[in-house]
Amino acid sequence: MRFAACAVLCVAALSAQTKPKNAFDKAALEPYIRHLLLVSPQVQMSIDNPKPAPIPGLKEVDVHLTYNGASQDNVFYVSDNGQEVFYGKVFNINHSPFQADIDKLKTDLSPSFGAAGAPMVLVMFADFECPACREEAKTLRDNIVATYPKQVRVYFKDFPLIQIHPWAKAGAMAGRCVFRQNATKFWDFYDWAYEHQTEITADNLKDKVLDFAKTKDLDTIQLSSCMDTKATEGEIDKEMAEGKALSIDQTPTLFINGRRIPGAIPWQNLKGLLDAELEYSKDNKEAGEACCEVKIPSALPPTKK
Repeated sequence: MRFAACAVLCVAALSAQTKPKNAFDKAALEPYIRHLLLVSPQVQMSIDNPKPAPIPGLKEVDVHLTYNGASQDNVFYVSDNGQEVFYGKVFNINHSPFQADIDKLKTDLSPSFGAAGAPMVLVMFADFECPACREEAKTLRDNIVATYPKQVRVYFKDFPLIQIHPWAKAGAMAGRCVFRQNATKFWDFYDWAYEHQTEITADNLKDKVLDFAKTKDLDTIQLSSCMDTKATEGEIDKEMAEGKALSIDQTPTLFINGRRIPGAIPWQNLKGLLDAELEYSKDNKEAGEACCEVKIPSALPPTKK
């Protein structure tokens, strides 16, 4: 009898040990993902509940990583039986492979230059205090209109890295104050801010901006009030949230008709990408401003370089 009882208990224990794990069990999925992605223990992980996926037989599980104010989102797909886990992106051949990001890019009411209704849209998320952004800004301003006078529209989105750049957000807010007052003068501010980046500090930013404004016939009283009251902070917060939704973790980050290009890129490399996208757009109508449903504010006519 004792032997039989032991046998029953041993079989039960063995069965419990060999029971397959299920990826819908968050306690089982988290260590698996940490092992897969080499996520250190200091990084916090949260796992969403499964939701319908674009492929039949799978569920989508979103995983969020956070550490010291930075965040990263990852998408996993789990088979209905919970046994297979897929990590990657799902595409629909009838739409742009970058459609998920295109749907999140909102360019209406953003500063822009270049050809209206262009077949190619370049969206730049940048930080006025970022040295790499300064180089990319010069690249775009020196080359886009000169090389692609009718083919490219450039939009600027503020994404100040407030954790490491003391005056970046205040600079972004000042830029939007200029934009509110005179949309075309924003690009003068953009060029000026990057040109004088190393001279600007959190303490002298306002004085520097007002000195700039005097050279451009801007209303300095109105501009000073806008900066003091932080009137444009909501606009910057909205763009920062948009950038986070796009999982942007560095500046500059460019999107060419939705294609993500993280970090600064030399002009010859960028030109190659633009040329390839233009060639593709000749036979594919899902490109540029028409496909992406971006709206160009009527108050923002194409500006000269």
